[in-house]
Formats: sequence, structure tokens, C-alpha cells
Amino acid sequence: MGEHGETTPDGDGGRGPVKSAERTVRILQALAQPPYVLSVAQLQERTGYPRSSLHALLRTLVDLRWVEPPSGASGGYGIGSQALLTGTAYLDRDPALPRALAAVEAVRDETRCTTHVARLEPGGDVVYLATREAPDAHRTHSRVGRFLPAHATALGKALLAERSAAELDALLPGDALPALTPDTVADRAALDAELAEVRRRGWALERGQNSPGTVCVGVPVEYRIPATDALSCSLPAALATDAEVERVAAVLVRTAARLARELRAAGVR
Repeated sequence: MGEHGETTPDGDGGRGPVKSAERTVRILQALAQPPYVLSVAQLQERTGYPRSSLHALLRTLVDLRWVEPPSGASGGYGIGSQALLTGTAYLDRDPALPRALAAVEAVRDETRCTTHVARLEPGGDVVYLATREAPDAHRTHSRVGRFLPAHATALGKALLAERSAAELDALLPGDALPALTPDTVADRAALDAELAEVRRRGWALERGQNSPGTVCVGVPVEYRIPATDALSCSLPAALATDAEVERVAAVLVRTAARLARELRAAGVR
């Protein structure tokens, strides 16, 4: 029933998700993943929605500029400009991000490594808020806005190590974890052993667990308890000697501590 007693067409009186809204979000989430351009048939395969409903939702999303219609050689639908505006608003309203960006750039300049800041989400993923590429990087796409499983990233491990056993159980239910590469630690007991080492050492390390051939070092930024944000550096595996990893980790630890002090002093929580 609605506010004045009328029946809502696709809800249940506010006790659960509204079907059309949920379907709209699922379409946008599908288009936000590689290959980023999908035909109606591909969207139907990914979402399982009836073709008639899918067409109607896509027409509305195109009209509102959340989705771009097929054109040229793409042959499929893609994310529209309104989604960019909304995503940018998330970053613009974050009081921690301006100082975090300065820290990311300082780390990149000192280490000459690609540097990231990311945040742990309630579902057990980390979302990348900013990236600054190494001077000689050849990457053609940004990780900003991307979600990756926390257990497969140095950023995520640094933040998971801040959690209690009960908090970890809520974030990572079950013993099996999704593997992104053959090197991903996909077993909860093995992950717990890694997290114990992170706590002892003060920083996290992963080798090829989310991107083959890449080594990442991550540290938490402890302006909240437990920490929600972390900094990390990525470097090619061929350059990731023990001495280089230690050097990069020291820069990250020092910078993250300074950033946390600045944020706390500014009242950012």
C-alpha cells in the first residue's frame, strides 16, 4: 500500500526492495563491468530479466542519460554521462579525499610506483577512490570506481587485518573465497594466516593475487577505528625484490601515519 492506502505496483509496502528500482541498479552494475558495452541479449543473460522489461528499463535509462544507446561499431548499450556525474559526486563529498589525494601523489613521487587509495565496503570488497600512475606506467585504464574482493588485494588485506574474527566472519562468510588468479588466497584459513602476518609486520603484501605479474603493498590509514581506507603501491613482479618491497612499505607506513594524523586533526571521521 502507498502513503494514502493505494497499492504500489512493484513493491510490498516498504518492507522490501522495489523490483523496478532493483532491476535498474542491476543493469547499471552489469554495464559497469568489462566489456562495458552489452547488447540486449547479453544484458538479459547477465540479469535474467524478461526482454520486454529490459527494453522498457533501457528506454527510460537512455532518456535520462544513465545509459547510452547502441551506436557505430559498439553495437551495445554503455554507461551514460549521468552515471559519471553521480559517481563524481560521491568523491566530491568525501572530506578525506583531498588530503588522501595529496598523500597518493607524494607516495607516487617518492616510490615511482603506481599508487592507490581505496575503501572497504560492507560487502567485503574494496572500492578504488583514486589512482596515480607511475611515471613509466603503460596502463590504459584507471581503477577509480572499480570494486575488487578485499581478500585478493594488499589494500583489502591491510583493512581486513584491522577486523575482529566476528567482523571477518560477517564480511567473508564461508571457507571458500573467489579466486581472481591462480595465486589468489581463496581459503579462509590461509587468509587468516596472512592477516596474522599483516598485523605482525604492519603492512600487507600480495603477489599476483588480483593481477598476474604485479606485486602490491598496502597499509591502513588509521583515522577511523577500525580503519576503512588504505594506501597501496603496485609494481611489476620483476622489480619487486625484497629490498624494494621494504623500501616501498616504509614510505607507505610513514605517509599513512601522517595522513591519519592530518585527518584526525581536521576532525574527519
